[in-house]
Formats: sequence, structure tokens, C-alpha cells
Amino acid sequence: MSEFFKQARRFAKPYRVDGRKRFRLDDIDPDDRGDLTKEDKPRAQEALRKGVEAIAQLQDRLYAQDRWSMLLVFQAIDAAGKDSAIKHVMSGVNPQGCQVYSFKSPSSEDLDHDFLWRCTKALPERGRIGIFNRSYYEELVVVRVHPNLLERQKVPPELLKSKRLWTDRAKDIRNFESYLSRNGTLVRKFFLHVSKKEQEKRFRERLDKPEKNWKFSMADLEEREHWREYQSAYEDMIRWTATPDAPWYVVPADNKWFTRVVVAAAIVDGLVGLNLEYPAVSKEQRQEIERAKEALGGGRK
Repeated sequence: MSEFFKQARRFAKPYRVDGRKRFRLDDIDPDDRGDLTKEDKPRAQEALRKGVEAIAQLQDRLYAQDRWSMLLVFQAIDAAGKDSAIKHVMSGVNPQGCQVYSFKSPSSEDLDHDFLWRCTKALPERGRIGIFNRSYYEELVVVRVHPNLLERQKVPPELLKSKRLWTDRAKDIRNFESYLSRNGTLVRKFFLHVSKKEQEKRFRERLDKPEKNWKFSMADLEEREHWREYQSAYEDMIRWTATPDAPWYVVPADNKWFTRVVVAAAIVDGLVGLNLEYPAVSKEQRQEIERAKEALGGGRK
């Protein structure tokens, strides 16, 4: 497993954005495959297998130690592959130590609270990995592209007039994630960066393949008309909220097999940094273990 630990940083580092350098979304090619070619797909699949295995082993230590938790946030435009990335990368994790929440349109109860409330309720317990499929970051993306959604939030109108509304909300998110980090939650965020051409290809698959028809929604096509606004909003979202403690990984998403490797690598790299260990056994526990061995041994035939 230590071999993949070294590979993990190599796969993930080029796509890490932590606020220390200037960031532009256009600088990352959605079709990028690192140093891999399409012919290297089998090698990438093997790397993913090792990554899944490494995550499973690290998650077992995380669960046993019961000190840290991990929050994984996934954001992307429609058809970028969030669901499949989560499915494949987390396929080896013990379900008892992992929880996934998919945030759709807020409910009436959600709208009676601040915008962080519904996500705060879903934060992972110590020892567990929490996955947000969309999150509070919709506030800096969907709500910004469709500002009429602000009217549903019941925020006092005078508070919505500020010219700093979006940067203030980004500041609130940064502070929230800083609070989580200081209290033992490792935050890692993923933006799956898909091209408009690839998105169209995936939409057509949803229309042409009967087994994928259920995924199609006219709303997705309507949102596609706002492509430029979304790209601008995503770029600002990443630039405003990337920090060393809660970095973004802007992952090329035109090739799902490569996307999954990068996501797995970033998760492994993050967990390795926690120096997770199984809890030490006390002298009293060791004595109990020896007594239990003797008792079981005495019952052998």
C-alpha cells in the first residue's frame, strides 16, 4: 500500500488549488490525462483498484481511532460524473463508516434557516467519511446564476442589497470550513471539470440508451444555456474558497477513468497526512486478551 501512497500525491498534486497561487479555470484542460494516454487506461484502472484498496484500509483505521472525520464535497455541472466517481472510488469502504448526502432543492424547513443549516446537520461523525453530492456551494453557483432564488430564502431584503453578498457568503464558507478543520474534520473538495462538448455527448447517451433515459431532464438542457455564467461562477467559487486546510481539486472530467484515479489519489493523500493508527491496547486490555486466549484454548478438542 505504501507504493500507492507515493503515487497518490503524484496523481493529485497537479490539480490541487489551495489559494496560494493565482487560479484560472481555463488553465486546466477537461481532457487532461496527466502523463497517461488513452492506451494507458488499463494502467489507470489498476491504479484505481489500488486506490480503492488503500482508502478501505485507511478508513478502517479512521473508524477505529475515532478521532478524525473526513468531509468530501463534490461539485460539478450536469453530467460531469459526480455519481459515478463516488460509486467507483468509494466502492471498497465499509458502509458503516461512510455516509452520502445528495442535496437537491432546499425544502421549506431548510429555507427557514441559514444556508449552511441543512449541510451542518449532515456532517460526518468522528471516525467516518461524509460525502456531499452538491453542498452549500450551490449558494455561490446556482443561486448566483439564478438570483431570483434568493427571494425564497426569506433573508431580510436589506441584507441582500450588499454589493459584497457573494464574497461575504464565500467568507462565511471559508470560516465554516476553518472551524471544521480546527475541530478534527479533514475537508477535501472536488470540482469535476467537464467540457461543453463532452457534456453534450453524455446528454445524447442519456437520450439514445434506454437504460440511461431515466437520467435525462429537460432542466439540464435549460441550464446548459447558462454555460458561461456557470463557468464564471465556478471559477470564483474555487478562487474565493480554496485554502490550505480545505483545498479544491479541479479534476479533468472528460475521461471518467482518469477522474476516478485523481479523486481516489486525493483522498488517500489526505488520509495519509493524518497519520492514522489503530488504538493502542492498554496493559489491562492485553491481560484480558491473554485470559480470553487461554479460555478459548482450554475449550479446544
